[in-house]
Amino acid sequence: MTETRLNDRAIIRLSATDESEDIRQFLQGLVTQDMAALIQGRPQWSALLTAQGKVLFDFLLWSEGEDILIDCERDPTDALVKRLKLYRLRRKIEIARDDMVGVHWALMAEDRPVDPRLPELGHRWLNDTGDGEGAEEAYRKHRLSLSVTEGSAELGSDKTLWLECNAAELNGVSFTKGCYVGQENTARMNYRQKVNRRLVVVPIAQADEKRQRIAYPAYGLSVEHRRVDDIKGLDLPDWLETAIRDQ
Repeated sequence: MTETRLNDRAIIRLSATDESEDIRQFLQGLVTQDMAALIQGRPQWSALLTAQGKVLFDFLLWSEGEDILIDCERDPTDALVKRLKLYRLRRKIEIARDDMVGVHWALMAEDRPVDPRLPELGHRWLNDTGDGEGAEEAYRKHRLSLSVTEGSAELGSDKTLWLECNAAELNGVSFTKGCYVGQENTARMNYRQKVNRRLVVVPIAQADEKRQRIAYPAYGLSVEHRRVDDIKGLDLPDWLETAIRDQ
């Protein structure tokens, strides 16, 4: 595989315009990940939630010196920038799309960072934007085969609680970092160890249109928001089977 660019992804760069500003501290009270744990070359999956703990945007965070880069869906990029600027208030922080940086993926690229959600997802890195048709089709097919969901079409916007997106199992949340938007309900669900619904990827032959978020006929798959009792018995990947069995 020579084509690695994910053309449906974009980069938002957050940088301080005054040396007194701290980008990590700004994001610490907003996103689900602990910014103190974010280091160079090791991205973290994270999200910006509503106050009720429902996901608005999911993304991967990258550290680049004093800057933080957000690897997000291309289409909602402007909406995410606008939302972050609302929280910025008068802080001297630049928040803008960076079209000079592209997101890349390959199933095998041992010198590149492993996807933080599941090692089986392959390798992901940032580089020049480049040209080409892109690898997003191959990436999407592989991702869905592992029952890993992402993006507004699958997760929804203000529709799904973050833990229902399997965020705990896929390393998308810190339960020790302290307060952030949506933290209270997220922490309560984790403390009770009870997630009643889950996002799952099922064969179209087993689809339930009432629970369906999006269908992928080309792959024969359906992304659905189902009650846990309606998931048991399906052919699930080991990581999700374990999560449902243990709760």
